[in-house]
Amino acid sequence: MKKTYWILIAIGLILLTAGGIWAYRMWYDRKAPNFKGAFDVYVYPTMDPESVCEEIIATGQVRKPASLRRAFREVETLEVGHYLVDSTCTSMYVMRMLHKGWQTPVNLTLSGSIRTPGILARKIGAQMLADSADVAAFICSDDSLLRYGADSRQLFTLIIPDTYQIRWTASVREIMDRLVKERDAWWTPERVAAAKAQGLTPREAAALASIVDGETRYVPEQPTIAGVYLNRLRTGMKLQADPTVAYCFDYEPRRILKTHLSVDSPYNTYKYAGLPPGPISCPPKSCLEAVLYPKSHNYIFFCADPSFNGSHRFAASYTEHLRNARAFQKALTQRQRAASN
Repeated sequence: MKKTYWILIAIGLILLTAGGIWAYRMWYDRKAPNFKGAFDVYVYPTMDPESVCEEIIATGQVRKPASLRRAFREVETLEVGHYLVDSTCTSMYVMRMLHKGWQTPVNLTLSGSIRTPGILARKIGAQMLADSADVAAFICSDDSLLRYGADSRQLFTLIIPDTYQIRWTASVREIMDRLVKERDAWWTPERVAAAKAQGLTPREAAALASIVDGETRYVPEQPTIAGVYLNRLRTGMKLQADPTVAYCFDYEPRRILKTHLSVDSPYNTYKYAGLPPGPISCPPKSCLEAVLYPKSHNYIFFCADPSFNGSHRFAASYTEHLRNARAFQKALTQRQRAASN
């Protein structure tokens, strides 16, 4: 009897211990924060719960990997998406977040030089789940852009470069819907009125802003350059903007030569008067603001400064412009000779 008593006591202790361990695990998996810090989790269409769990563990941010593995054994599928895990999350919460698709938006940043639809498509494809080829097919299609009252020539009037928060799994159409919505919000009644005061529609302002963007990235000078082109438009002078000619050749020429100026394209502002049919790039806000609020002056010409500091010299007369151009050419020749020695 005594032996049986101690056996029962031992079994009871074992069961009590096992029950305690089970209860602790249940509590820990559901109530205890199991992560050291914040990190991103991306679930792709080909991933299963086990592989996602192991990728999370591989970050080194999991306090008790066994807890996370137990939680993920309770589901068979996860929702594709981007998720943010932080130090307040429990194992069970993370599993449920990925299973139910409680996504965290990502930052879609459109910045830098966006001179072609291909560049735009690659920037979007590099940051979103959407494939860049699908993005390119959509933004180059007149049928797709008809939804926004535009065609492929007006693509860059639909987008204001900035950083936008959006679901990583958004479709190409959803991405464009969001970008156009933000474009519409940027064009406040005050900005529309400012464009009208310059004799421009918002689309025409975007086209001119893209030329300013092609001329300089030096923000303090952009309102002055915008003023030059507005002066040319008002006097009936052709814009004669080198960036529009570069656009005709897919921006391949490093320098615009006289042989390029005869290209027969409505975008060639040396050949055709007025603005091109659409923007030649996706102009940043600084260039749009420069067109809406240009510097008032009587300059008609400008050329690069011979100091090669990225600025320009401006002139109201062709004679003055020729002096500036000769000074720059002389400095350029000296620089090229020095480089060849």
